[in-house]
Amino acid sequence: MLIKTKKAGHLAEKQVTDEDTYLSRRSLLKGLGLGGVLVATSARAGVFDLLSGDTEAPAAARKPLDFRAQHPAPALTLTPEAKVTSHNNFYEFGTAKTDPAEHGRGFKVEPWTLTVSGEVEKPGTVDVWKLMADTGLEERIYRMRCVEAWSMVIPWVGFELGKFLRRFQPTSRAKYVAFETLYDPQQMPGQKNRYLGGGIQYPYVEGLRIDEAMHPLTLLSVGLYGKTLPPQNGAPIRLVVPWKYGFKGIKSIVKIRLVEEMPPTTWNRLASNEYGFYANVNPAVDHPRWSQASERFIGPGGLLSVKRQKTLPFNGYAEQVASLYSNMDLRKNF
Repeated sequence: MLIKTKKAGHLAEKQVTDEDTYLSRRSLLKGLGLGGVLVATSARAGVFDLLSGDTEAPAAARKPLDFRAQHPAPALTLTPEAKVTSHNNFYEFGTAKTDPAEHGRGFKVEPWTLTVSGEVEKPGTVDVWKLMADTGLEERIYRMRCVEAWSMVIPWVGFELGKFLRRFQPTSRAKYVAFETLYDPQQMPGQKNRYLGGGIQYPYVEGLRIDEAMHPLTLLSVGLYGKTLPPQNGAPIRLVVPWKYGFKGIKSIVKIRLVEEMPPTTWNRLASNEYGFYANVNPAVDHPRWSQASERFIGPGGLLSVKRQKTLPFNGYAEQVASLYSNMDLRKNF
């Protein structure tokens, strides 16, 4: 396997498990090290079954990916793959944490194209599966923090969004990057059933400031745990911005548009007093209905290993990204 020089903030799977465990997926799920901790108690169907152990739920067929690893860095405890693929927010498939895995079965991800337009010199459409084959993929171990106050550590596979956008030659007028999820009510039941879809206006849209999008930590992910993404995690391509709350990580992307004005975003549009455009992880700014000072990490183990941990500013990536917001009031611009 090729080795790529480590960059600050990038962690690879071999950094959080020994090599034998890394090469054995079954062993990985059972032997990830530190004692288990888990998500907040929920009344949603299936959550207690998920948290009682690491049994893998039925999954869509996935393909192995060819990617580069990186040099070791300080260890983190991985969230077991079974939990990453069974505990999901993807309202297009339903609002319960287990709905996306269940209702996403049979979701068609081939063929899939991604269109880039707007303030670029060379707009175009790419075949995502060809992009996977032609692009040098790399693994990034990132913390993931949900605004609901639970967290994971996930081994994503993908490529830098900034490098991808440079292919289309952004103009000087490109101040923001807008993203849009597939709109297909026949495949995504939450898009045609207001109750099942949480009352959201579809298609799901998100946005970043251009400097956030071009930051080297910002990833377009096409896989996790060394394989292509399952539908519930955003197949075939999704956004990962590790210092922001998870709702910024738009899934199943079909359109990217570079624009001059701040674009609308789904959760900000639905409840602007609860979900700001920036959505940077800030333990000092509470959600109106709960504290963000601590979080429940979904790791190995079950209900008997309940434990909270402190939320880190910018989800632990302050050294890399805090300078992006040096002149901003992060309470006002939450």
